[in-house]
Amino acid sequence: MPESLKLLLPLLANYAANAVGALVLLIVAWIAAALVSRLVRRSLERAKFDATLTKFFAHLVWWLVVLAAVIGCLGMFGVETTSFAAVLGAAGLAIGLAFQGTLSNFASGVMLLAFRPFKVGDAVTIAGQTGVVDEINVFSTTLDTFDNRRFIMPNSAIFGATIENITYHPKRRADVDVGVSYDADIDRTREVLEQAAARVEGRLDDPPPVVFLVDLGASSVNWSVRVWAKREDFGEVKQATVRAVKRALDKAGIEIPYPQMNVHLRQPGQ
Repeated sequence: MPESLKLLLPLLANYAANAVGALVLLIVAWIAAALVSRLVRRSLERAKFDATLTKFFAHLVWWLVVLAAVIGCLGMFGVETTSFAAVLGAAGLAIGLAFQGTLSNFASGVMLLAFRPFKVGDAVTIAGQTGVVDEINVFSTTLDTFDNRRFIMPNSAIFGATIENITYHPKRRADVDVGVSYDADIDRTREVLEQAAARVEGRLDDPPPVVFLVDLGASSVNWSVRVWAKREDFGEVKQATVRAVKRALDKAGIEIPYPQMNVHLRQPGQ
């Protein structure tokens, strides 16, 4: 056997043993990270901790365990942790430029968790989509729409845009707009609409319902019936308001006109 091969075999055997040990460490760390993350989540849920931060801390613990295992694997190959930190510092600028979108998502995720414009379970409109927030991670937010579609949106697209938190306030106002014929008496129409609003089931008495004369439209006199409801009853109350308005106008003989246009044809010579 050549002398160089005799010197190389122990070195290869040493690196092979280190590689096997690193692989075993990573597998164990992967399993341990999942177990610890699940333990943290269950413990916080048992303590009735905030649902948004519960999921965030569970993911954070998972990443910390895996990162510790990766640093341990590097140490098995003779890479000192201090030198590893120095390498990370030297490569920080290049990594920052390469992953500026990811870092932007991370920074936005931290801001969302800090300022809390919404939390898990809120109905929101964000990045042009409306639904219920399922999860807020450091890089993305998961949204389930009301027709059961799931959107996973980058946090940078959310934090830099307008956020509508639909369920933030305990009360919501249901507006029902309706147009009536110009032949209908205005005072009689107001009376009929006020009676319809008063009969809506599930509405709140405070604030009281309001009937508002909006404007004189092209083919109708336009009104707005406004009633207040608890946020969890908003959909049912709005449907009940639409039903009450339609039935009240039909019973009173007040017409809801179709949009119409009068066309006059000029004859030659006129």
